[in-house]
Amino acid sequence: MLYKFQIPKSLLVLCLICGFSNNILYPKEDKEQKILLFACRNCDHQEVADNNCVYRNEIHHAVGERTQVLQDVAADPTLPRTKSVRCARCNHGEAVFFQATARGEEGMTLFFVCCNPSCGHRWRD
Repeated sequence: MLYKFQIPKSLLVLCLICGFSNNILYPKEDKEQKILLFACRNCDHQEVADNNCVYRNEIHHAVGERTQVLQDVAADPTLPRTKSVRCARCNHGEAVFFQATARGEEGMTLFFVCCNPSCGHRWRD
């Protein structure tokens, strides 16, 4: 049986319930057949899962959160740095760079972020 409960914040929770004992069915792996099952912990009832996804965590960022992440990359010691480019905004001579996919484009784009703490200007190559 499949029950859907609507809870606050528009989160949809799917819960599989055992048809024999009315308890929750928990994910369980059948290692011999290499399939996902849902099993009752009280009566040993098992059902084959129709989907291999047990849990999905969706994170929706606000615009401000994304901007903060990009500003903080200049202080990231794990990113490569270069002194061969100059910031167009403040003329600072050091920037960090990384590759990422640009919005609406295929392939990777090289991004630069100015290392001047009072600037943080971003541009792409």
